Order: sequence, then C-alpha cells, then structure tokens
Amino acid sequence: MINDERSHALLYKAIVSLESVEECQSFFEDLCTVSELRAMAQRLEVAQFLDEGLIYNDILQRTGASSATISRVNRALQYGAGGYSAVLAKLKE
Repeated sequence: MINDERSHALLYKAIVSLESVEECQSFFEDLCTVSELRAMAQRLEVAQFLDEGLIYNDILQRTGASSATISRVNRALQYGAGGYSAVLAKLKE
C-alpha cells in the first residue's frame, strides 16, 4: 500500500514546482480527467462567488453547482485549512 502522506507530499511538491500557467495546465490535463478538472474549477468559482458575498441561488444559477457543492465549499471557506482564502487573496493581487 502506498503511503498517503508521502504521495500527497509528492503531489504538492510537483504542483509548486510548476513555473507557468501553461506548465500547470499540461500537468493537470495529464493528471486529471475532464470531469475532475471541471469539478475543481467549479469549486474555485463557487469559492470566489461566496467570497464576494453572493447568495446560494445566484451561485447556483451562475455555476450550475449543486447546493451540496456550494455548502461544502462554504464550510471549507469558514472552517477549513485556509487554502481557498489564500488562493483567493493571491488571485486578487
């Protein structure tokens, strides 16, 4: 069995080694399915809209995300590890 902590660390190290949007795009296109990429992109978009103060119904209309997804992203924004907040702050720069 693969050590999850070690494999996660390898993934994170690989991601931070990428030096451009193009490298990142190529890596994620190889790593993920189209559905996985869509799901991750949708969650980030939902996080952005929640951060901007939009309500669930508006986010649902704009993104097509389920209420469960919106709720999960909101929980992560409120009580998670701070990853969404850190990324959203960097995207605003």
